[in-house]
Amino acid sequence: MKKISLFGYGKTTRAIALKHKQQNNSTSEVTFYDDKVSKPFKDDEGFMLKPSSEFEPNYSTLEIPSPGIAPTHPLIKQAHYLISEYDYFADTMPHTIWISGTNGKTTTTQMMQHLLQDKGSLAGGNIGTPLAELDTDAALWILETSSFTMHYTNKTKPNIYVLLPLSPDHLSWHGDMQNYIDAKLKPLKFMKEGEVAIVPSAYKHTPTKAHLICYEYEKDLAEYFGIEAAKVNFQGAFLLDALLAMCVDKILFDRINYEKINAFTLEPHRQEELRDAKDRLWVNDTKATNLDATMVALKRYKESKIHLILGGDDKGVELNTLFEYMKDLHIHTYHIGSNKHKLSSLANSYGIVFSECKNLSDAIAHIDANLLKDEVALLSPAAASLDEFSSYAQRGEQFKEAVQNIS
Repeated sequence: MKKISLFGYGKTTRAIALKHKQQNNSTSEVTFYDDKVSKPFKDDEGFMLKPSSEFEPNYSTLEIPSPGIAPTHPLIKQAHYLISEYDYFADTMPHTIWISGTNGKTTTTQMMQHLLQDKGSLAGGNIGTPLAELDTDAALWILETSSFTMHYTNKTKPNIYVLLPLSPDHLSWHGDMQNYIDAKLKPLKFMKEGEVAIVPSAYKHTPTKAHLICYEYEKDLAEYFGIEAAKVNFQGAFLLDALLAMCVDKILFDRINYEKINAFTLEPHRQEELRDAKDRLWVNDTKATNLDATMVALKRYKESKIHLILGGDDKGVELNTLFEYMKDLHIHTYHIGSNKHKLSSLANSYGIVFSECKNLSDAIAHIDANLLKDEVALLSPAAASLDEFSSYAQRGEQFKEAVQNIS
């Protein structure tokens, strides 16, 4: 009898368990192992949950981890038959497009789904919908794909792979930058002739049987696919996201639809502009949880003086590159979160004007006192939010509410 061990009681593994129950009308073959469980119990669906310490590899015939569980976890080290969520569905996946990268993969996935939904596409993966909840009879799956998932994936591969630029992220999980890059490039070694990968030029020598299309700038993609970038109503990082989505539409269906891409509405919390009662510009870029995303936002507003809120949990990433870039800008930084002392030390060494603040509200109050009408107030923290907030979204909502209350 197959004994499926699911590591972590998360959205991905719960969806797999429910799919198994629907197909087999049974819960007895499935057991969850989770660090938060102190003693065994059954959930409302009838699945057994046990502490991670009770995992017995000799009584397991298949192990599937929640993507966020690191390779150093004891469960991973004990597993004999470990596969990813993607490999579990390898034999039932329809035609698939994977989108990955450090920043912009969610927006690119959403834009691509917006363009291709008339062709029967479904979007899922890291974007929020587990593969177990997607219809395998759909014409096309568009999957936002994390480096975590790809690390554990050794069988399935995309028909089209879209990779956005890479910068340091999740290094504590992967161990170092090279391991992170290797995970992002891993699909290329499984891809076949006739399949397509769009990747940054830095990776043009990566061995693969897929047809490689390489780019350094947005104009490279526009020229290659015959897209008039001036007709696309997105700026900064969003222009690259839009062009990548349009490139896939061109590859699959030989279409370039400016009207449709321009009708796409961006989700909140990424370079979301708002005005206060004094008509001053504030930008909610709370989703910028790493230095590359923050640098993209800074490039967009570099012609103005920028009042930048930085800080949170930076996961130990080296931030010198960000400060090296900022030293040539007209900028005042405001530091919050668990790494604010580290930020202040860096700002001091690079000669950047800064204020160390108690929290986000305090930083907004400081900026309110200093911000002139032709300047920009930017929340682009280059760090995760969980040191002080429940999510990056909560951080962004608090920012927006405070700006709206300025009188």
